[in-house]
Amino acid sequence: MFKQVLAGVGAGALLLGLTACGGGDDSGDGGSGDGLVVGFAQVGAESAWRTANSESVKSAAEADDRIAELKFVDGQQEQEKQIEAIRNFITQQVDVIVLAPVVETGWTDVLQEAEDAGIPVVLADRGVEAADEDLYVTRLGSDFAEEGRKAGAWAVETFADDPDGTRILELQGTTGSAPANDRKSGFFEVLDAEGLNYELVDSQSGNFTAEEGKAVMETFITTHGLEGIDLLYAHNDEMGLGAIQAIEEAGFKPGEDIQIIIVDGSKAGFQAGVDGKLNYIVECNPVFGEQLMDVVVDVANGESMEKFTPVEEGVFDSTQFEAELPNRQF
Repeated sequence: MFKQVLAGVGAGALLLGLTACGGGDDSGDGGSGDGLVVGFAQVGAESAWRTANSESVKSAAEADDRIAELKFVDGQQEQEKQIEAIRNFITQQVDVIVLAPVVETGWTDVLQEAEDAGIPVVLADRGVEAADEDLYVTRLGSDFAEEGRKAGAWAVETFADDPDGTRILELQGTTGSAPANDRKSGFFEVLDAEGLNYELVDSQSGNFTAEEGKAVMETFITTHGLEGIDLLYAHNDEMGLGAIQAIEEAGFKPGEDIQIIIVDGSKAGFQAGVDGKLNYIVECNPVFGEQLMDVVVDVANGESMEKFTPVEEGVFDSTQFEAELPNRQF
């Protein structure tokens, strides 16, 4: 029998009360009935990708008769708030905890607390360090290293015949996060394996936001200029779009004076591609709420699971941007 939410504890006292859109608290239907009670500690609402991911999960939970309640917490990109949310979920005796960890490290204690309480943990989107592998059941999400490899393969194909070598700028995601670590390692793994003649001119974190991506790109331009810079590799759409604005304000043409790769595939990203302002998009699919509900139910039922459950994703070049734009869901 599924555990029930403690009747004497107010949800407002236990939840942070913030959703990806900045208002409301949880998206469940009160926890009544025989369905599962699921706690979801989301990273935050730092991007269109993250908002789409949150809405996909909440919509899927609401539509799924197997889920009685989804307790949703927006961690506002702060690990401490996510840890607090997990401990509240443990106190409430939820059936399954879903965590999208803001960074890879620092989870051992709270994940051990969940295990000691007999509550299984599913990672959504991002991962944690290998040392904590025994403290969660599975991770549903993207293969971030493979995304980096896809970006790297296009860079090799595009710049292989450049006799002067390829000069690269990199906008990294949140320092210490799985997508930032893996998108970087996968990208340069391919460049090195294929023997591309390149120079990494500069690499800094833009924290996955447009504002910080723009600020870092402005610093790149001030420090290095753009003359002779061949490629900008941005770990997500938001930073890439912020960088495009900085490039234009500096009097250059993004997509022409400097080629640009982004990872995610939002409507705004594809529109920039249609407008000729970027050159390659590696998709990171946020709309996996229904798949996550299936995983949560299987985990609650004690089904055997692989440690990683992938979502399907593609890649797109300039010949495909216009046709794909109407299909974007975020």
